[in-house]
Amino acid sequence: MKLQDVLYSQGFGTRRVCAGLIQQGHVELVSDAKSNSWAVCTDTMAECRLEEGLRFRVQGVEWPYREKAYIALHKPAGTECSQKPSRYPSVYTLLPACLRQRPARGVIQGVQAVGRLDQDTTGLLLLSDDGQFIHRMSSPKKHVPKVYRVTAKHTVSEQQIERLLEGVVLDDDPKPVRAAACSLVDNVCIDLTLTEGKYHQVKRMLAAVGNRVETLHRQSIGNYRLPADLGPGQWRWLSEKDLEALQHTA
Repeated sequence: MKLQDVLYSQGFGTRRVCAGLIQQGHVELVSDAKSNSWAVCTDTMAECRLEEGLRFRVQGVEWPYREKAYIALHKPAGTECSQKPSRYPSVYTLLPACLRQRPARGVIQGVQAVGRLDQDTTGLLLLSDDGQFIHRMSSPKKHVPKVYRVTAKHTVSEQQIERLLEGVVLDDDPKPVRAAACSLVDNVCIDLTLTEGKYHQVKRMLAAVGNRVETLHRQSIGNYRLPADLGPGQWRWLSEKDLEALQHTA
């Protein structure tokens, strides 16, 4: 693939913008992998071998080539999972512009959130520009488990846990919804596992058993757990190992 097309595919702007970055000397390629030395490339038509693991720098920042983007983000409170937020900043502003601008066949460019978290909910959010991956992770038919750490306003009783496991009826659906798992952490804190994603489901389930959610934090999706060293507002690429773990749960 030509260097100009590489930059375009990775979200660095239109082909004209990408050509300008290259011609102005803002793009570097590894000239010697053994010594990890870099050299400026000003040839927009330079051929890049993707199968060898392309590494490049744009304006001094190194980027790995990714045919598809798979991202884990630690969502902080006070952010919305929307491209057009209504009251709070969008989680997409936490990502670099190139991830938000990756070309796509649809109307919306860039990576998209796999499901949504409420503005006051924190924790693991996956994002990708791979439509099939997003569908596998978010479809109710796939039953991908999601684990939430819930802090309740009142003491959580054994009877409430039993009701959450047996199933509760929500206002808009006569069919009971139930937790796949629920365990007590302390008297006001539980770990709740769901395999479907209804609107405000955790909050409504707690309300249905006579309690109230004070804080809500998503700890894991499938076999992938939010890394302990990934702070609120930070993101990272998912590794091949991470993707394999997620694949086995979908």
